[in-house]
Amino acid sequence: MEPFPADAENQNYVTVHALSAGFLDWPDQYFVQPCLEGARTKAPSLAFLIQHHSPKTGRPTRIVFDLGIRKNIDTYPEVLKTHIVNHLSVITEPDVSDSLRLGDLSPEDIGFVVLSHVHWDHVGTPSDFGMSRFVVGNGSLGLLAEAGNPPLAGSTSLFEADLLPPERTTELPGVDEEAQGSSGGGGGTWQKFGPLRNVIDIFSDGSVYLVNSPGHLDGHLNLLVRLGPGKFLYLAGDACHDRRILRKELGIATWKNLHGEVCCIHSDKEATEKTIDLIVGLEKMDGVEVVLAHDVEWLNREGNKKRFWPGKM
Repeated sequence: MEPFPADAENQNYVTVHALSAGFLDWPDQYFVQPCLEGARTKAPSLAFLIQHHSPKTGRPTRIVFDLGIRKNIDTYPEVLKTHIVNHLSVITEPDVSDSLRLGDLSPEDIGFVVLSHVHWDHVGTPSDFGMSRFVVGNGSLGLLAEAGNPPLAGSTSLFEADLLPPERTTELPGVDEEAQGSSGGGGGTWQKFGPLRNVIDIFSDGSVYLVNSPGHLDGHLNLLVRLGPGKFLYLAGDACHDRRILRKELGIATWKNLHGEVCCIHSDKEATEKTIDLIVGLEKMDGVEVVLAHDVEWLNREGNKKRFWPGKM
């Protein structure tokens, strides 16, 4: 796999802190195959705080990547709430706002909220972040506008038309393969960066990259950040839900709904598999750590609990 470009002279780095944002208990049959009948997984919904300091002024810009599960599930749409209550056992505390306060920050300190995608277990409570700007991938606003018209996957893909404040929300442009440059640049344009075909360099200093990550849902984004010399962290969102899929021990589940239609937790299974293959390659590279949004194995790994805010990655 093509390596990432070397650090620039006077390269800027960021600090990243995991945030607890709830847990959900899901039936394995909708995520992995083969699986034992009735098997379930208790998975975290992880969010992340990214702190970038301007090399000129030293002033911080704080980003939260994903908002996890909503603290008050009564405020989800009724059909979605019913699905959560009947099929999932969720833990909603602490949510992202609570987790930030553990390190003496509050939602008012967050400049930007980047959503990996707009599924219910990633959007949290945007109204808590009344001072933040929201960033979503291309196609996300169209999904929100559909509201009560879910795709085949069913009620878990219900969306809320009024989820985000229009005046503070930016939807990224679509990917134009023909217009790509040779290196990851800023300015809101998609460019190539090492093995990644489409990234946007948020601060134009090579420290934080938005990554177009197709397959799971329209507008699905990942995040690549530089933590130190030759040290990268790749936040993979819902590109994969189980590390056994990354290791090729299990496959992505499909099932038939009541109408006989084949469903998958990913809107485009083939594109998802290509994205997963890329992530597998990234994880094999020296200096690259990959964390999934529902990463049970990462959470249970010795020492990672110390990496939650106010600890750091």
